[in-house]
Amino acid sequence: MLETLKKRFLENPARHPGLEWAQVQQRLTEAALRTLAGMEESGGQPDTIGLDGQGRLIFCDCSGETPAGRRSLCYDDAALAKRRANPPVGSAQAQAAALGVSLMPEDMYRRLQETGEYDLKTSSWIDTPPSIRSRGGALFCERRYGAVFTFHNGADSYYSVRGWRGYFVI
Repeated sequence: MLETLKKRFLENPARHPGLEWAQVQQRLTEAALRTLAGMEESGGQPDTIGLDGQGRLIFCDCSGETPAGRRSLCYDDAALAKRRANPPVGSAQAQAAALGVSLMPEDMYRRLQETGEYDLKTSSWIDTPPSIRSRGGALFCERRYGAVFTFHNGADSYYSVRGWRGYFVI
């Protein structure tokens, strides 16, 4: 996992300007490497996109499109339980939690998009504010026409091209 991360880090310097590999490597604990391995195994191609406001490293799924095994999911388990006809196999939040990561909030998704072009053919569920989720909705983002868009849908909806991207900080 360490070699995969190093290679990806070195091949994509625009994702993390000002960071050196040694700075990243010193923070990669066994627990962090397990989380990153789960992200990798599920197709996320994790990489760091820099530091957060508290000086912690942000790791995100940097695959070009949302990973195939993370698509066709409701937003969360409450939406999945509500789905009577043709329920999907699971929920985005449950899959993310199983990997030890969180769904990206909108600002993180937009920050990721500043490092490249992602979700040109797919879309990704994002962390949804309780004021929207309590009304049955959920948010997702995608990039089209050179711009990043945020949309809403019922949390119990699912589509073959909608998945999720995760992140975590160390």
